[in-house]
Amino acid sequence: MSQFKKIGVIGGGTMGQGIAEMLAKKGLDVILVEKTEEQLQTSLELIAGNLDKQLEKWAITEAEKKLILAKIHGTADLNEVSTCEMIIETVSEELEAKKAVFRELDKICPADVILSSNTSTLSLTELAAVTNSPERVIGVHFVHPVSKIDLVEIIRGIKTSDATYKATHEFVQSTIEKHGIQVFESPGFVTSRLICLLINEAMVTLSEGVASAEEIDMAMKIGYEFRSGPLEMADRFGLDSVLAALERMFREFGELKYRPSFLLKQMVYSGQLGVKTGQGFFQYNKDGERI
Repeated sequence: MSQFKKIGVIGGGTMGQGIAEMLAKKGLDVILVEKTEEQLQTSLELIAGNLDKQLEKWAITEAEKKLILAKIHGTADLNEVSTCEMIIETVSEELEAKKAVFRELDKICPADVILSSNTSTLSLTELAAVTNSPERVIGVHFVHPVSKIDLVEIIRGIKTSDATYKATHEFVQSTIEKHGIQVFESPGFVTSRLICLLINEAMVTLSEGVASAEEIDMAMKIGYEFRSGPLEMADRFGLDSVLAALERMFREFGELKYRPSFLLKQMVYSGQLGVKTGQGFFQYNKDGERI
């Protein structure tokens, strides 16, 4: 199957919003599913708010904004995705929550529909195992912010078929025009594994008093042309998400290099999660801009 016209996005959090907006911008019809009507309205309002910011910066026109929003159909009924050619699951990074979604999707979606997950660390093989057709389950890991980063990790579980991989790769490369890399299943894949180690080491360096947060980030931005320094990246990903990813890799690999820094744990315990709480290693306004 190479004709993708309608895509189901399950979960309207930060990643779900970004993916839905990006798909709509590419002219695809999107069915965005949230658990409740209330959560759904919040997601749709945040997408509209993000488009308004782009409007202010002359990045899009009012007509384009209306067109994008018209392409996104919100619902609290999971059954509505049965008419989609592909599903992208992006609920919270908890194995049981994702398994529950895949069990349902397997029941309601026709056999030729690709079931994909935007997980950054969980096992696709484990998710696929709860379905009756594990060959159609695959990972599509988008990097935040979705609209600006043109990379998608396409992750194969043990039973993912060549046909599923080929169709997904074509979807990534041709339909949404991003660069797809093939990744064989391993905790953290490529991007999360490497970036979380760098972020963790930056936190250890900071806690040892080697340099300030500002200077550590500046070193990587100016010295190595990083768009954001590792500590600001952590703030943007959410420190709780970084901690969860490191803890999972530490558990799966059993190697000390993945052990989360004590500073990271302290910040998560104190509720300083980065952009989403307005305070992490740096301070942010409600639009997510550094203060």
